[in-house]
This record gives sequence, structure tokens and C-alpha cells, in this order.
Amino acid sequence: MPTLLGAADSTSALLTIDHVTVAGKDVKAMQAKLASIGIPSEYGGPHKNAATEMALTSFPDGSYLELIALQPNPDPKAVASHYWSKQMQNDAGPCAWAIRARDIAAEVKRLQSAGVTVSEPARSGRQRPDGTPLEWETANIGPEPNGTFFPFMIQDFTQRPKRAFLNGKPTTKDFAGVAKVVIAVRDLGASAMRFREAFGTPLPIQQVDASFGAHLALLGGTPVVLAEPLNADSWLIARLEQFGEGPCALILSAKNAQRQKAAAKTRWFGTEISWFDAEKLGWRLGFE
Repeated sequence: MPTLLGAADSTSALLTIDHVTVAGKDVKAMQAKLASIGIPSEYGGPHKNAATEMALTSFPDGSYLELIALQPNPDPKAVASHYWSKQMQNDAGPCAWAIRARDIAAEVKRLQSAGVTVSEPARSGRQRPDGTPLEWETANIGPEPNGTFFPFMIQDFTQRPKRAFLNGKPTTKDFAGVAKVVIAVRDLGASAMRFREAFGTPLPIQQVDASFGAHLALLGGTPVVLAEPLNADSWLIARLEQFGEGPCALILSAKNAQRQKAAAKTRWFGTEISWFDAEKLGWRLGFE
């Protein structure tokens, strides 16, 4: 297990959300659906990979929601080799998440010393619609596709606010940031142990949510909730078969939850969770 500074805050700092990614076929269609539930987004431009483009909704805490889809007339080989190709082509919705790394090289060494599979940092970037170039490097944690079960790490070479705040300010102030990433898993206990080995997370708090169709585990003060299918009728079964383990829902921190229109409500670990209309949006997004 990695050596931490001791407190739960140290673990939470290691798992500070940089952004969460939602995959689909058409970024404009995704933006329109997000707008239909009252959340604006901004077009962020194409990536340098000849395959994808993105839009985002940034929040006051610096985290953001990334909508990623295929560029018009993308390179077929680039699309086929992309780690989220299946998710984009099948409108999977939540597909990945990223954490901020202050020193990505040092964190790679820490994870390697803990026996965790981690890739070497790789450089990437995109150009904003206003022509501003953005450069960063990432490293994937775990053997799964980039940022699916474990997050991938990201560290900027250019100023991070230029990546998160396209117009110099958050896209919306109705939400403070991304509060929780809900990860679909096949085995709650084994998955919690993997996080414990990589990040020193505490033993999970568990509950059942029949309406969500899952056994849930909250990993201490981190933004991670694990979700194992409750029974053979759970929607998570089909999702796991199609996309494997990875994010299946996202929860935002609302500034004023009463101002948002909830299609359903539940309680997770003592906190009320409200859900937007999943049929209208096409994927599961909640707020607390």
C-alpha cells in the first residue's frame, strides 16, 4: 500500500478530479441534450489525434465535464485505435475520468512502487477555437483503457485555466463542480481493494440502492462510488458486458439543488441525490 501523509485528506488530494468524460457520436447533439436539462457547454475544439473533438462545461472549482465525439471526417485508423472508440460510436455517455497531477513523473514512480500498472507520461494537446494552443501530458493507471476503472492523470504544460475556462470563467455557476464518479464494477470488494492498494483509500461504506439497481460502495472522502449490479435485471449488467468496468453515472455538486429539475431522487450514504431525466439526456447525471 502506498505511504501517504496519514489523513483522509491526503487520499482525497491524490484523487482530485480534473475532469470527467462523456462519449458520444456527435458533439453538437450532446451539447443540445445537455442544454435541454439546463446545463450550457462550450465548444473546445478538435484534438490533435485526427479522431476526436470536444465541448465542455466548466465549474467554479476548476473541474469540468468533457463531451467527446468523433471529428467530422475523422481518420478511420485513428478512430479504430482510440481507447474510447466503442464508447463514442455507441453513445455510451460517461466513459472516463481524470485526476490532477502536480508531479506526474513522481506519481508514476509512487504507483509503480506500490505494484500498480501505470503507463509512462505521453504528451498531447488541442487548439481552442480562438487559436490558443493547449499542451499537456497524461499517464494511464491500471491495465484497462485510458481513465476507465482507475482515472488517468493529467498535468499541463500550458496554463490549466486556459484548458478549463475557455472564456476566462466557468461555463456555469449553478454547480460547484463534479462531486462523484460512479464506476460500474463486477466485484465490489475486489474493486475497493484495488483502490486501497493504489491510493490508500479507507475501507468502503456500503449500501444498496434498488432504484439504481446496484450495491454501492463509497471510498471514504474521495469522489469515488463503486456500483456492482444488484441482480440479473440491473441495467449495469448490459453496460458491463458492452463497455467493461468504468464510469456509468456522474454526480455534480449543486449550488442550489432546489432550483434544478429532478426526475427522480434517492439517498446515498445519508445525502440526497437527485437525477436529471436520463431519457432526455441519454445518460445518467445527478446532483447533490
